[in-house]
Amino acid sequence: MDAVCFDMDGVLVDSEDYWIPYEKAELLPEAGLGDLDVAEITGMNYREIYDYLAAEYGVAMHKEEFLGWYEDTAERIYGEDVALLPGAESLLAALRSEGADVAIVSSSPPDWIAHVRERFGLDVDAVVSADVIDGPGKPEPAVYERAAAEIGVDPERIAAVEDSGHGIEAAARAGMHVVGFKHGGDDDTDRSDADYVADAPADLREHLLARV
Repeated sequence: MDAVCFDMDGVLVDSEDYWIPYEKAELLPEAGLGDLDVAEITGMNYREIYDYLAAEYGVAMHKEEFLGWYEDTAERIYGEDVALLPGAESLLAALRSEGADVAIVSSSPPDWIAHVRERFGLDVDAVVSADVIDGPGKPEPAVYERAAAEIGVDPERIAAVEDSGHGIEAAARAGMHVVGFKHGGDDDTDRSDADYVADAPADLREHLLARV
């Protein structure tokens, strides 16, 4: 591998530990979707979540209110709640010292990503947000195809680290080596479509550094 692309939420920062409970407790009941399996929307761009839910189930909220909830909650999560996952900063540095390009490829908007980068001092070679591509975000592959083009590396020479089913599908469809990352013991997300599943930060580090 000549490069590694990291999803942000649930891979570099523990934000899914907050997004998922907040969605279950606050947003989905108000939207009339209290029984929805949150895994169905995890990893998607928040603007696309509304359109998806409206098409599949109907949503008992106006779109502006729905999107506003995500924007307000993002300030709470990225400004107060999140922490870097163990070893994230040192892993990025180790990969770059081995000559690998490192990118963040996220469904989050650019300002959310920038907040995390600035808060934790994350040094990467490229950032690609689903908000800035032409076409839909994850699970479509366009966001990863854009990342490969920006860093100038063939997708077959790139490893992608993802925690959600939508992210794993997107990276696989882009032709990358996909590592499914699991950082919590109670996480039952199906990662069977990944090429490798890392169940701890040390496992992830060993797998990636062995391949760059």
